Amino acid sequence: MSEGLILTIIIAYFGVLILMSYITSRGADTNSFFVGNKESKWYVVAFGMIGASLSGVTFISVPGWVDGKQFAYMQIVLGYLVGYLVVAYVLLPIYYRMNLISIYGYLEDRFGAWTYKTGASLFLLSRIVGASIRLLLAATVFHEFIFAKWGIPFAATVTFSILFIWLCTFKGGIKTIVWTDTLQTLFMLLSLGIAIYLISDSLGFSEQGGLVKVISESKYSKIFFFEEMGANNYFWKQFIAGMFITIGMTGLDQDLMQKNLSCKNIKEAQKNMVSFAFVLTIVNLAFLVLGATLFMYAQKHGVEIPMHDGKARTDLLFPTLALGDYFPQIVGVFFILGLFAATYASADSALASLTTSVCVDFIGVRKMEEAQQKKWKDRVHVGMSVVLLIVILVLNEFMSANAIEQILIFASFTYGPLIGIFAFGIFTKRTLNKDKYSLFTAIAAIILTTILFIVTNKAKEITAFFELDKPFDIGFKIGAELIIYNAIITFVILWFVSKKKAA
Repeated sequence: MSEGLILTIIIAYFGVLILMSYITSRGADTNSFFVGNKESKWYVVAFGMIGASLSGVTFISVPGWVDGKQFAYMQIVLGYLVGYLVVAYVLLPIYYRMNLISIYGYLEDRFGAWTYKTGASLFLLSRIVGASIRLLLAATVFHEFIFAKWGIPFAATVTFSILFIWLCTFKGGIKTIVWTDTLQTLFMLLSLGIAIYLISDSLGFSEQGGLVKVISESKYSKIFFFEEMGANNYFWKQFIAGMFITIGMTGLDQDLMQKNLSCKNIKEAQKNMVSFAFVLTIVNLAFLVLGATLFMYAQKHGVEIPMHDGKARTDLLFPTLALGDYFPQIVGVFFILGLFAATYASADSALASLTTSVCVDFIGVRKMEEAQQKKWKDRVHVGMSVVLLIVILVLNEFMSANAIEQILIFASFTYGPLIGIFAFGIFTKRTLNKDKYSLFTAIAAIILTTILFIVTNKAKEITAFFELDKPFDIGFKIGAELIIYNAIITFVILWFVSKKKAA
């Protein structure tokens, strides 16, 4: 696929989104930016959230997950489904009852200013790194297959990506994003469906009994793993981890909750969340089916796993096949559209939510006049764009392996304390001896879970470092379920530094 055609697709796509941003942001004020004036339709929010939740990482990395781990990711996805129900019927009622703009306002009301700032800080750290990993993966694809061939540096590719996101969100914020995400989700799902159909057709699946039969009989299709309790892919570990990840990364995340809070009322927000959860489960399964077809194609035609900086990258197989001379050109066209749609549906809402959190949680703009609010919002919006740019360039020097794994592991460290703090506030009637203890508790929980993760997953490295004759291995590895241990540790520490509420 020629670089000129790819660039034409990109320019046309950006043009459509910028036009849509212009139309939807007319008459927008800071209230539009933060909560869309509480006028968003629940079904529009639900559909757009699919693209925002999945991102370019899902579009590339989930198919790449299939090679070594089969369909085990569905165990986490089924946990997601239960987690979304908890968000809909436990957390959303609290947020709507308190009429919150930033969900971390609950922590200020329940404990105080220190806990409020701690929760907001954990979100900022989590979302900055998570959004940066997502954008980095997409920028790597764009750069390797387009801009690098023209001698454009990687930093310029990333800058261009950030600039586009800023242009689409700087005025309308959530009011615009609700609609642009809907369009981008449509592009992403079309790309997914067309890619599965064309690739399976090229492999002759129809002559072999159809797509479902071929995939179900392949070596990739195993979903449930109950054999080894200590393994990372053990069902109950991944299912419960998925539930906690959703509660943390969705229910306690300003980014995705900001869209829900733009609905007219709690009933519409709950309809949005439940319908979104079931559709998202099906879409994730479709991405795994796509991954199986990609690896079956690569095996049949002798295509090797792509390398990046000397390391095997299964998450680059899809772009390698789609943009190479392997499939009909239409696959490459829809791959570009799908990747852009998935990446920017996630990134634009991330930038808007980061701006909202800094403005509302740390600067306190809601107490200012509209002119001052707008001035601060515009400054912070530019500042957060620069922060994302810097973090992406730093991560580019260190990131390896499958991006979806890295996001889930990182989320375990940062969202775990958030879950623990919120759970302590919701399910107990205790109050902290000192409000600032929440900050120290979060730091302690992160340190303890880091040690736990290293001990259980880096046994060989520890053995080699201390030059031990006998291998150091406890026979138990921790993966995404680290978020559970983190939340429990946070909850327990908070219990010991708290007291019963005065009557």
